[in-house]
Amino acid sequence: MTSPLCSRHAAHSWALVLGLSATSLAPLGVQAATKAPGNSKAWVVPRTLEGKPDLQGNWTNETQTPFERMGNQGPTLTDQQAAALEKRAQDVEEYRDRPTDPGEKALKGGVGNELAPVEGEPTFVERIAQAAGGNVGGYNGFWLDPGNRVIRIDGVARSSIVVDPENGRIPPMTAAGKQRMAQRAAQAKQHGEFDGPEVRSLSDRCLTSFGSNAGPPMVPNYFYNNNYSIVQSKDTVVILTEMVHDARIIRLNAKHAPAQIHRWFGDSIGHWEGDTLVVETTNINPTQLAQSGGFGPYRGASDNVKVTERFTRTGPDVLLYKFTVEDPETFTAPYSGELPFNRINEPIYEYACAEGNYALPAMLAGARAEERAKAEQKKE
Repeated sequence: MTSPLCSRHAAHSWALVLGLSATSLAPLGVQAATKAPGNSKAWVVPRTLEGKPDLQGNWTNETQTPFERMGNQGPTLTDQQAAALEKRAQDVEEYRDRPTDPGEKALKGGVGNELAPVEGEPTFVERIAQAAGGNVGGYNGFWLDPGNRVIRIDGVARSSIVVDPENGRIPPMTAAGKQRMAQRAAQAKQHGEFDGPEVRSLSDRCLTSFGSNAGPPMVPNYFYNNNYSIVQSKDTVVILTEMVHDARIIRLNAKHAPAQIHRWFGDSIGHWEGDTLVVETTNINPTQLAQSGGFGPYRGASDNVKVTERFTRTGPDVLLYKFTVEDPETFTAPYSGELPFNRINEPIYEYACAEGNYALPAMLAGARAEERAKAEQKKE
């Protein structure tokens, strides 16, 4: 679990995090217009000295649009539906940010930190709030920064990041994929969940972010720190992820490493197709895949999973990001998604997880205390 001591993006810190909703830092998503605001001239893709589209700068992919489609929604939302979801997200944020009543009894599961429910199923933002609550109240609203806007591409609001298959959900697993998931679960049970740091999650150990911020594919975690910094040269593109300061080094026009070499976030090779940077990633670290469990983009993918990403500048402040995940050993079909990365004009600071994460030794110490208590009970 990430400590609140972890650093946060400047524009999303302290008092600002409580008030930003519809300001210039709250992106509206991909716009169809090709003219810069206040400029009658058509927007032209900026280029590097090598003549390639300039992707550099700081970006965010925070959004209220879920990775997979919820319920029986269609692929797009009406303006009214999108506005209602964004209003609900703002209401939940403001409610959770209210001062805590010192006389209020602490309740498990974050109860008391959430806005009174509306009719029907909880909205996505309410599910985020419930997940953040955990079993002991978890984060209050100050530490959450999922974004209050839904994805809009060509001005149309989307109901999910996944766009293919048509139902907006990851395809079913193959029989081999289900068997692999069962084997991984059985292996995890061989050791106690809190027997040592090696069996804890990679995010608990501050090795990678929770969710799939760095990816690939790079998708929001729906909690906070969904920010990126991109630097490029003639032969390399580097993407620094704010969450746990993960960094991907994309080598251009190169060859993949041998199959037996597995890296965190895989081996990413890029090339340009016109004005689009295409990146193919293989050789993802098996530990990273195994710990993905039933959540996130991998869903227990095999070592042979391949992710293809496409980065295209579509406006002065928008980078359109598309991805396809292929793993016939795990999924019955490939799946694809897309979302905008929106420019932010503030610096990204170091996410100092390891230095401030006091939760891991506390969890292990708690497990040892529990074991001693059980041993004493057996003696009685």
